[in-house]
Amino acid sequence: MTTILLADDHRIFRDGLRPLIASQPDLEVVAEADDGLEALDRALDLKPDVAVLDISMPGLNGIEVTRRLSRECPSVMVVILSMHSDRRFVLEALRAGARGYLLKDSGFPEFLRAVRAVREGRIHLGSAVSEQVVRDYLSLADAEEGSVFALLSAREREVLQLLAEGMSTKEIADRLNRSVKTVETHRKAVMDKLEIRNIAQLTKYAIREGLTSLD
Repeated sequence: MTTILLADDHRIFRDGLRPLIASQPDLEVVAEADDGLEALDRALDLKPDVAVLDISMPGLNGIEVTRRLSRECPSVMVVILSMHSDRRFVLEALRAGARGYLLKDSGFPEFLRAVRAVREGRIHLGSAVSEQVVRDYLSLADAEEGSVFALLSAREREVLQLLAEGMSTKEIADRLNRSVKTVETHRKAVMDKLEIRNIAQLTKYAIREGLTSLD
């Protein structure tokens, strides 16, 4: 039996996918999460065989969750679900440790192929992902210099996402268990590196880079 963690901030999406998974005799959803931090906690606690992660989740996006799971619990295979077909997102997900990448408009048969492939230790990219993306990955192409993943550290990306989601410096400090001064330092570093001077522009940037969404 392959155990699955299903993480997506849209409950209606989880409610639709869960019974389809339950219809398969070799698959079982053992946990769900509606934000990135909960997904990380549930994955580390339960150690499912496969974590199916939405790329854009509140608190911590799917790529950062993947990165931490790869470091802290590499036995959990990750399949990323995304609205983004841009090669940047696919490559960063794979670099973070994801074994599968599907667009959300994929059919359930393709979802099954992805889950079973990563369970067997193989990489599965959805049919809508271009051949160029595959070639870039196999040749270990460098990340684009302008990518948020190249410009900012993991902690800076986390602070950027939380700022874009409307959290205050004090709220971020409490969430990350860091001092307000430390968060302010990260915030200044983010703004300096991105050459952005206000929260509205930070939010627009974070949405464009897929760290958060308008939902």
